[in-house]
Order: sequence, then structure tokens, then C-alpha cells
Amino acid sequence: MIKMLHLLLVTISITGFIGRIILSETQSPYVKHKVVVVFPHVVNGLLLLSGFTLVFQGQWLAGEYGWIVVKILALLGYIALATVAMRQRGRNRWLAFFGAMACFTYIAIVAVTKNALFFL
Repeated sequence: MIKMLHLLLVTISITGFIGRIILSETQSPYVKHKVVVVFPHVVNGLLLLSGFTLVFQGQWLAGEYGWIVVKILALLGYIALATVAMRQRGRNRWLAFFGAMACFTYIAIVAVTKNALFFL
């Protein structure tokens, strides 16, 4: 049940991020709407809570846990790049956006494979 909630929150979070980038790029007045500003923080807070719940519920910290540490580091990279993407314009926005999407993709693949070095 927690895993399904986590996956739903991941989907909502990434869709919201892409949507906010589109709204910001088109200079929509909705980008400053209170719901658009606050809702991502609520979703991402619940996403982190469900992620930590899964880690402790699955007892993944009892064994090999390097992949979890790498996911957390990649998450920090995603947050930093997403923040830059939301605040910048032009080339910097798109470089940060694609960097954030690369981090998101890496996090997803590591979550599925449980292997931080899946590409080797």
C-alpha cells in the first residue's frame, strides 16, 4: 500500500514539476497561484515520508544500503537543479531542467534495480 502511494506521489511530483516549468516558460499568471506554489511542497513532503517509510518497512538499512544513499544524493541534485530551473530563464533553465530530469531518471532506475552502478 505504501509503495503504491509512493509511486502515485512520484508521478504527481514529476508531472507537477514539468507543468510548473511549462507555466513559467509561457509566463502564465497561474504560476503564482497559491495552490501551484504550495501543493508541490505538500506532495514532496508526503513523497519523502513515504520513501523513508518504505526504507524502514523493507529493512533495507539492515543489509547493503549503498543504493539508498546514492538515491538520496541524486535526490539532493534533483532538488537543486529543479530549483535553478524554476528560477532561471533561457538556456540556464533548460540545462537545469534536463539535469533534473536526468537525476529523476537515475533515481527511478536505481529504485527498480537496487544497484547504484547499473550502467557498468
